[in-house]
Amino acid sequence: MKSLSMLILALSSLLTSLNAAASPGPTPAPVQASIPYPKDVAYPGDIQLSVDATDLERRIVRVHETIAGIRPNMILLYPEWLPGTHAPEGPIDRFAGLKITAHGKPVAWTRDPVEVFAFHVAVPAGVKSIDVDFQYLSPTSAKVGAMEFSRDVLMIEWNNVTLYPAGYFSRQIPVTATLTLPSGWKFGCALETDAATGNDAARGAQTTFKRTMLNTLIDSPVYAGRYSIQVDLDPGAAVPVHLDVFADRKELLAITPEEIAAHRALVQQAYKLYGSHHYDHYDFLYSLSDQVQHQGLEHHQSSEDGSDPEAFTEWTKTAYDRDLLPHEFTHSWNGKFRRPADLWTPNFNVPMRDSLLWVYEGQTEYWGSVLAARSGLQTRAQALDALADTAAYYAGEPGRTWRSVEDTTNDEIINPRRPMSWRSYQRFEDYYREGALVWLDADTLIRERSHGTRSLDDFAKAFFGINDGSFVTVTYTFNDVVQALNAVEPYDWAAFLHQHIDGVAQPAPLEGIRRGGYRLVYSDTPSELAKNADDQRKQVTLTDSLGLVLDDKDGSVLQVRWGSPAFTAGLTESAQILAIDGSAYSADMLKDAIRAAKNTTTPIELIVKSGDRFRVVDIDYHGGLRYPHLLRDESTPARLDDILAPRP
Repeated sequence: MKSLSMLILALSSLLTSLNAAASPGPTPAPVQASIPYPKDVAYPGDIQLSVDATDLERRIVRVHETIAGIRPNMILLYPEWLPGTHAPEGPIDRFAGLKITAHGKPVAWTRDPVEVFAFHVAVPAGVKSIDVDFQYLSPTSAKVGAMEFSRDVLMIEWNNVTLYPAGYFSRQIPVTATLTLPSGWKFGCALETDAATGNDAARGAQTTFKRTMLNTLIDSPVYAGRYSIQVDLDPGAAVPVHLDVFADRKELLAITPEEIAAHRALVQQAYKLYGSHHYDHYDFLYSLSDQVQHQGLEHHQSSEDGSDPEAFTEWTKTAYDRDLLPHEFTHSWNGKFRRPADLWTPNFNVPMRDSLLWVYEGQTEYWGSVLAARSGLQTRAQALDALADTAAYYAGEPGRTWRSVEDTTNDEIINPRRPMSWRSYQRFEDYYREGALVWLDADTLIRERSHGTRSLDDFAKAFFGINDGSFVTVTYTFNDVVQALNAVEPYDWAAFLHQHIDGVAQPAPLEGIRRGGYRLVYSDTPSELAKNADDQRKQVTLTDSLGLVLDDKDGSVLQVRWGSPAFTAGLTESAQILAIDGSAYSADMLKDAIRAAKNTTTPIELIVKSGDRFRVVDIDYHGGLRYPHLLRDESTPARLDDILAPRP
């Protein structure tokens, strides 16, 4: 019986296996490529776009479009891949209330099940145009997203409020846009106005812009506000440049002649660097607000910029982010006029590839810092202090042991600026600041090899300064960059760039500082620039000692450097330091404890709260307070000083 049972069991197993082989399980449902790839042909109609941004309390933007040139089986797209963000960050989650009509009758639509930014429209026979209505629901609180509206300032990104036909290059779709703003408000925008009508309290002020193409519309955002001024940054020039400032309060608009002079010098120093311009006029759209986001986003003929409300009224204390405008201005040349070939796309729903962001953003970061110093927006000492902070960060960044700068060019797609628990180890967008260090290395190397007769300035003029007056984009590749560098100074630039950009576990790129005539050193006192930044951000930076950044007020841990003494002791982001060596937390108390521990072997004792758990943490650190600085090395020419000096 036992043998028979075993035989039956074996047969049963065999039958099960055979059945499984005969029925392998489900097969994937086919995915239809239902969205046509764009063609570079004229769209046979146009878009009349009307945007009402007067609902300040509820932050609801109401949109109406009349789209002519309609064909059967029409597909409308909501912009997904946004220039400047280098990622699929179109806020489709804020799009609501879609209704489509033709001759007053409803037209059915369905969202594409794969490409959720696409809407299939069942256009009735004979219909030549449709009316489209929807709302853009701008965040009502910071927990929803970065604030775009306040009672006194607002920002309109046209990509947030536009549906457009699939199948065409964006440069082939004509649009006429009308914007309604609250009564009495003024705005800044790179678009030319066609007419301004109406200014009553019920309807607000309505402005119609000149007909343009969709790519130009999307690239021309609007800032508007109750309190604003416009400063002419190039008086008398045939090609105007304006600083359009929008503030929470009227008194924040007090700009001194010296501050205006520095911004005017920025324009002239940029022209001396690039030897050209690529716009008909340029507008810095600048918000001074703690009610809306501090934006930094490039456009061809404008930029979106934001900083602390007291940027002008507390001028001596706000130099730490004064490279923002030079950075975004540089993007008109690098990023908009000249752009990496794999970052240029025919419309806003074709995926981008970000492989050359270490040029697009990295070299722009470099020139932003250089132009801030050359224009007087920062002093030479402030520029050196900012460079010291960058150098110290990468000298101790643990993520460099496993991840290249090139790989970080994917970060906007991997993580569109969400919070990170271990940023120093994961790395994030290091193509910006580490990229800038690489370009400093290249600049000083050119200067050294050419005995001071050539520099990266020559590359900038030759590479970005072509086609003066044109704003038709010219793309570039890695080989184009190498070829242009070799034209300035023959060298194995391909190997140089591959080592710095593709290499893993390489030393931090600090040769540019050494070759520039300086050394990275540390002291127990922060630079004035770093101190002001901490004061404004209400934080305590102890990155190069304990490996911590803390909330100044309550001791909450904002960042922990991987591998630091704080990391070894088990501290994590979101923990809270309640006490230090038995005394209640304060920033000064913690700094005193770090100083005291330098002369003893006793660990620093912390009482820490993590969630609902309290514990005692000992940090065995005895290196004292450490803040980075650059020290002049007299054995090497002061090339860095030459780089930062204004051009006559």
